[in-house]
Amino acid sequence: MNDTPLFDYGPLAAALQRFADERDWQRFHTPRNLMLALTGEVGELAEIFQWKSDAECARLADDPAAWTHLNEELADVLLYLVRLAGVLGVDLDHAVRDKLAKNALKYPAPPAM
Repeated sequence: MNDTPLFDYGPLAAALQRFADERDWQRFHTPRNLMLALTGEVGELAEIFQWKSDAECARLADDPAAWTHLNEELADVLLYLVRLAGVLGVDLDHAVRDKLAKNALKYPAPPAM
C-alpha cells in the first residue's frame, strides 16, 4: 500500500484539542478515561441495533429520529476515537493504512476467473 493518505483527520483532532483546552478538560482526557468514554459510546451505538432484525436495521434511515440518533452516536464514537489517538500520539491514517495492508495479506482476494 502506498503512502497516500486515506483521510485527513488533522483538522478534527485540532478542533477537539481546542474544545478540550477551552474547557480545561485536559486533566480528564487521560487515555483510560477516553477509552472508557469511547466504550460507553459504542455501547450506546449498539443499543440502536439491539433487538432489531437486519431488515429493521436497514430501514433506520426511514425514521428521522432514529436516523438522527444513529448519526449522533456514530459521531460520538469517531470523536472519542480521534481524541484518544491524539492524546496517545497515534497517527490514525498511518495505522489504518498499515492495518489494511496486513489484512490484505491475511485475507487475500480470490483470483479473478
